Amino acid sequence: MKLTEVQFPSGAKPIDGYGPGFFRVGGTVHQGGIVASPSGVAGWSGLDDRAPLKSLSGQVDVLLLGMGADIAIPPRDLLDALQQDGLMAEAMSSPSAARSYNVLLAEGRRVACALLPL
Repeated sequence: MKLTEVQFPSGAKPIDGYGPGFFRVGGTVHQGGIVASPSGVAGWSGLDDRAPLKSLSGQVDVLLLGMGADIAIPPRDLLDALQQDGLMAEAMSSPSAARSYNVLLAEGRRVACALLPL
């Protein structure tokens, strides 16, 4: 079987690991929640911390919301606010969101993810 190395857009870093309370992005460990996009990684303190999410408006088309170890439904007012800013948000577990982010990023899609720690 032929293996093909995954290529990410210039400057974009994949999520290459996670564990209890941390995410590793492009080889750098980040404690706590994060927002990852092709333009970089920032800390995120959770669902009430909306400014980092809203700042993605116009930069990405899809925002993957990693809700921790298990899937959970985000607050309706958060989803409505993101939609008003032109962001389609999809909630899933943080591990699923991290994997989906990497796949969509490798495809060149305009994607970001906000991940709550496990």
